[in-house]
Amino acid sequence: MKCIWVVIISLFTITAAFGQKSAKVRELENQRKAALAEIEMTNQLLAETKKSTENSLTRLSLLSRQILERKRVISLLSQEITAIDKEITDLQAELKELEKELGDKRVNYGKSVQSIQRKNTAQDKLLFVLSADNFSQSLRRMRYLREYADWQKRQASEIIDKQKEVGAKQEELEKTRVEKQSLLKNREEESRNLEQEEIEKRKEIEELNKKQKQLQADLKKKQQQANALNRQIEKQIAEEIAIAEAARKREQSEREKALAEGKKASAPKDDIRKADSKGGYAMTKEERKLSENFAGNKGKLPFPVAGKYTVVGTYGKQKHPDLKYVEIDNPGIDIQTTAGSEARSVFNGTVTSLFVMPGYNNSVIVRHGNYLTVYSNLSEVYVKSGDIVSTRQALGKIFTDTENDNTTILHFELRKERDKQNPLPWLAK
Repeated sequence: MKCIWVVIISLFTITAAFGQKSAKVRELENQRKAALAEIEMTNQLLAETKKSTENSLTRLSLLSRQILERKRVISLLSQEITAIDKEITDLQAELKELEKELGDKRVNYGKSVQSIQRKNTAQDKLLFVLSADNFSQSLRRMRYLREYADWQKRQASEIIDKQKEVGAKQEELEKTRVEKQSLLKNREEESRNLEQEEIEKRKEIEELNKKQKQLQADLKKKQQQANALNRQIEKQIAEEIAIAEAARKREQSEREKALAEGKKASAPKDDIRKADSKGGYAMTKEERKLSENFAGNKGKLPFPVAGKYTVVGTYGKQKHPDLKYVEIDNPGIDIQTTAGSEARSVFNGTVTSLFVMPGYNNSVIVRHGNYLTVYSNLSEVYVKSGDIVSTRQALGKIFTDTENDNTTILHFELRKERDKQNPLPWLAK
């Protein structure tokens, strides 16, 4: 009996481990599908982005992104193959255990059949019962014969079930082997795609190196436009801080006046505007709560565009990884998407500013307590200053450059007070 439980426990352990491996394979497969979807999106954007000096860095960024995702797909395929190999090993071990069980059952059943064949006459059974020492023992022997017959039937049924189980496990093993071959074939194909994309990227870099002066002139112009946008944002933030500070002083003065006259203050003390830092934006009680909620959703905020997109410009001051003479200082991120796409608010907030800047078209600033998000390069704006907006609400249509092969890029920034933040860690993956 103890041996039987050991076998059952060991089989349960193997089956549980196999289930975990299957879940791992499914997870890797889902990640691979997501990476392939990203590659498909990048391919679409590359097809829409013509080769020109103006688009050169965007195209190079798209190619680099595509290569990175392709390498990720190949890595995930390798991990899947490793997991499949482990599955095959587990399946073989489980199959071996099942076949051993089946063999043992067949041997035991064969012995019992032989025993019955030797003593299978009604007379033998009757003598076995009548030869008992007393009536009670006779009853026990009769019950034993019935139970023995039932046991034989169960054994025969279990052998049939076990044969089916072995057959199913063999089929599952074969299916897993076929899946492995398919993954190996996919990996080879992805490796060929990667090689072709790297060749295309090298050609793109060679062409850009030939146009170095023109590219640097274009970058200088874009940086000047970015600096002008930054100054305008800083100006808007300073004005908002000044207005909030004036409101805070007025509330404080009214409260002090009411207390001096022996009257009850019109608002509780914690309702008066308050800034988190010296020179910061003085928030109301509701704004403080909104600010806390915004901070609590770091890493969970939706992307400021719906549908298909890819990030073509990352945050911060950085030298280009492939063009050493190119240096970029980006106060936000640039998101390329498809023509007709809309910018959407990443969180609940209030529209505080709308303005137009050369190179960035229309811009919208949304305040979330003492956090701000900026949405630039809009051709149409759906909101006005003072509007309360909700998470994922459309703010406007992103500008599509019809003279430049329908390139559609949203510039997005995130700040806490005046301090710029890298938006990517705040957004959901």
